[in-house]
Formats: sequence, structure tokens, C-alpha cells
Amino acid sequence: VMLAARVEAWAQEYEQRGMQKGMQQGMQQGIQQGIQQGMQQGKAEILLRLLERRFGQVPPHIEALLAQADIPLIEAWTDRLLDARTLEDIFTH
Repeated sequence: VMLAARVEAWAQEYEQRGMQKGMQQGMQQGIQQGIQQGMQQGKAEILLRLLERRFGQVPPHIEALLAQADIPLIEAWTDRLLDARTLEDIFTH
């Protein structure tokens, strides 16, 4: 009986440790995703602002592209901004 109780206590202890470790890993992943999403949104907002200063009102479909793009793509578009004569020059490569 004592051995069975001891084994049960160990099982509960290991289950608790596993749950805590899983929660910590989940929190870390959530934080990383939040940081990435914040960086993406910030870069997209900056590019939108630069586009508006250079070309005026930006069409809604371009704003939608910016909102959905990943960071490397936003950075590529930002690099093209300096040489572009039109919005199409930036987004059609």
C-alpha cells in the first residue's frame, strides 16, 4: 500500500513537472510569435508611411499586401523604394 501510494505521488509529481515545462515552452513560443508579429507590423507601417510620402495615397490592395507580407518581403520592397518611379516598380518584381 505504501509503495503504491509512493508510486502514485511520483507519477503526480512528474505529471506536474511536465505540465509546467509545457506551459513555459508555450509561453516562450507565444512571446516569440508576438515579437515577430510586432516587428512585421512596425516595418509594414513604416513602409506604408514612406510610400505615402513619396507617392501620395496608397491603394487599399497595396495596404493589404503590406499587412500580409512577411518581414523579408517588406524589407525587399523597402529597398526598392529608393529606385522606384512608381508603386508598381516596387510591387511587381
